[in-house]
Amino acid sequence: MSTSRTARSYPDARRPTDESWPACQSLYRARIRQRIRGVNFKFLLTSAGVTNTSIGDALAELLGKPIDESTVLCIPTAEWGHPWCTPASAWRFVAGQGDLGWKSVGLLELTALSSIGEERWTPWVREADVLFVDGGDATYLCHWMQQSGLADLLATLPETVWVGVSAGSMVMTPRIGGDFVSWPAAPDDRTLGIVDFSIFPHLDNPDLPWNTMATAEEWAAGLSGSAYAIDDATAIKVVDGTVEVVSEGQWKLLRP
Repeated sequence: MSTSRTARSYPDARRPTDESWPACQSLYRARIRQRIRGVNFKFLLTSAGVTNTSIGDALAELLGKPIDESTVLCIPTAEWGHPWCTPASAWRFVAGQGDLGWKSVGLLELTALSSIGEERWTPWVREADVLFVDGGDATYLCHWMQQSGLADLLATLPETVWVGVSAGSMVMTPRIGGDFVSWPAAPDDRTLGIVDFSIFPHLDNPDLPWNTMATAEEWAAGLSGSAYAIDDATAIKVVDGTVEVVSEGQWKLLRP
């Protein structure tokens, strides 16, 4: 859920401590961008997940096989950075994947990974066909993707599909805008910048009456690059840098 209201190479796969992290974030993100942009990575960036047939078909196309033959790892980490999210909402996200008919569904909690060792969790990620990443706060998710090592690993997963929901999509953009930052420890509104556009999700959602097109346009004016405003029936498919909007609803490309 999101609402509007490179560093040096560290030996032995170690990343910076929390104390040193802010000073090297920009360089680290630049290194991750350079590595992932050289890989034919597949993104399905949604506002609310697989909410209609068109988005489901786009996912199957990215997978190259039926969903019922595919495995998914659900990542709820962004939820912990947003004040509206709860253990119950995280459970609903994971439990809801059963409706899509996956071959298997697993859970990957990024905040736990550094305590169990990469040799244990990296095979889980490599074996998954899809990383399904929930919403919450994108800056919190960005932090834990870097701290856990998942951001580094993405460049080695050219066949994996990243399906983002709200903040799980926004984390791949360069900036999310200050209105979408809820995590108090966020240093700024910058995220990984793997794609070259920003995303305003939940356009015209009745539960978020302030998420209007006028609000999205005002938000986009504060950014330095292009952005998409998308509703919950829309997704943005990105393959090898090529962008395609998949929608049964409303969306708009907003330019600075």
